[in-house]
Amino acid sequence: MNTYIALMNLTDQGVRTMQQSVERSIKGKALMKRLGGRIKAYYMTMGQYDFVVVFECPDDESMAKFLLAVGAWGAVRSSTLKAFPVPTYRRILHALPALEKPAPKRRRGRRRAARR
Repeated sequence: MNTYIALMNLTDQGVRTMQQSVERSIKGKALMKRLGGRIKAYYMTMGQYDFVVVFECPDDESMAKFLLAVGAWGAVRSSTLKAFPVPTYRRILHALPALEKPAPKRRRGRRRAARR
C-alpha cells in the first residue's frame, strides 16, 4: 500500500456546513474503503491547514479517484503528498546510478607583473 498525506482546508461552503463534517468524514471513510484503502490518521490542525489526513491506498489512481470525489462535495480543498517510508527511500537511494563527481577546477597561476 502507498501512503499519502492530504493537507486540507475548508472551503467557504465547508465552513457554512461545518455541522455536517462528521457525516462527510464517515462518507469519506466508506469511499476510501471501497477503493481498497484506509484512513490511518485524521487530525484537525491549527495553522495553515484545517486538517491533515494520512491515507493508505493501493495506487495513485485510486487516491486520485478519492480526492476528486471528495473535492466534488465542495467542502474541502486539498494538497496531497505521496509519502515514502524510510526503507523505500533507502531503496531509491541505492538504485541511483553512481554520480560522477565534477572534475576539480584547475587553479590558474597568477602572472605577476614584471618588476622593472
